[in-house]
Amino acid sequence: MDRAVLADFLRARRQALQPEDVGLPRSRRRRATGLRREEVATLAGMSTDYYCRIEQQRGPHPSEKLLAAIATGLRLSQAERDHLFRIAGYAQPLEVEDHSRLAPGVRRVFEQLDGSPAEVINLLTEKVVQNRLSTVLFGDQTRFPGLRRAMAYRWFTDPAAERAPFPVEDHARHSRTIVAHLLLAHTQNRTEPRLAALIGSLLHTSREFEALWHEHPVTETDPAPLLVNHAEVGDVHLYRETLYSPDRSQHLVVYTTDRGSESEQKLEFLSAVRYELI
Repeated sequence: MDRAVLADFLRARRQALQPEDVGLPRSRRRRATGLRREEVATLAGMSTDYYCRIEQQRGPHPSEKLLAAIATGLRLSQAERDHLFRIAGYAQPLEVEDHSRLAPGVRRVFEQLDGSPAEVINLLTEKVVQNRLSTVLFGDQTRFPGLRRAMAYRWFTDPAAERAPFPVEDHARHSRTIVAHLLLAHTQNRTEPRLAALIGSLLHTSREFEALWHEHPVTETDPAPLLVNHAEVGDVHLYRETLYSPDRSQHLVVYTTDRGSESEQKLEFLSAVRYELI
């Protein structure tokens, strides 16, 4: 259990809630920016002293039952609840040995995909492999060396280039999703040196990343289509379907469109055109 991370996460979620959010009255003289510790303790059905000790990084290791009560009191989503249990030590660490080797099941599915853009991404947000249509649509993102191989690193350190294909109004949402994915990977596998180096570098070089990291964003299912502006065909509206390897060290992303849509026609055009890819 990482007491500091657990305390920071609980504090961030407590301060993000207002009394009205949980059915409590707001007094006129109230100065607290979020819920008070005693209010969370009451909502969770535990003593104020016990809850305070968790936020103060002391006291016993909270049980799963107490964590569930705190999650209910803080109105955590299912994804946030899962994250709370992981940082409290109730999940097995993820073992990752080779970030560039495709998991067998992921490879079998990937090799069957021709008519849809598809790519395999690892925990570091590196694209391990792209099929031809993914490369046509997004460019070859496997070519970068060092830290720049990670999409997350380029997103926060070279925003002018990396964010150009996406609408400005979507940038904040994408940033938060990227940080949430890295936080999840870090929580599951704290001893992975390359992941730690990537996160450490981003914390040092990007104020945007640092601010989001300390908010403890949690990955949620994002049903919103991905809008990509391609130089040849313009805007393409895509849906992302994701398949995880058994150990969740890699995920296969397949991009689809609505049948009969203009975006489907654009993908068919890109698939038919012969590009000389570098």
